[in-house]
Amino acid sequence: MFTEVMLPRFSETDALGHINNAVLPVWFEKAREPIFRLFTPDLDIHKWRLIIARITVDFLAELQYGDDVEIRTGLLKVGNSSMTIGHEAWQNGTCCAKGEAVMIHFDYDQKKAIAIPDDIRALLEKHAIVP
Repeated sequence: MFTEVMLPRFSETDALGHINNAVLPVWFEKAREPIFRLFTPDLDIHKWRLIIARITVDFLAELQYGDDVEIRTGLLKVGNSSMTIGHEAWQNGTCCAKGEAVMIHFDYDQKKAIAIPDDIRALLEKHAIVP
C-alpha cells in the first residue's frame, strides 16, 4: 500500500467549510503517482502507457480544512491489461472517503489496450489490498 499525506488548502473548501467533493478525485490521482512511476519512472508523457477508464468516489464523512488527510492507495485487482486501484482518505482516525480507479495499460499509437508486463505486474501485486 502507498500513502500520501495531503494538507487541505483553504481554496479546496466549499461554502460550508468542508473539503469540496471535486477535490477527492484530484487527491486520488496524485496518490496514484507511485503506480504511474512503475510504468513510466520519469513520468515522461511521451512514453505514457496508461489511460483511465473509470473513477468512483464514495463520501463517508466530512473532510475538514486544517487537518492532514492521509490517502491510502493499493491494488484491488490486476487483470491482463487493466487494474483497479483502491483509495481511502483518512482524517483524524476516520475513513472519510473511498474510491476506485480503473486504469488500462494502453498503446496510444495503436489505440488499444496492451498486456501489463510481467515485471510491472509483480511490482503491482506487492501493493495488493487484501479485503
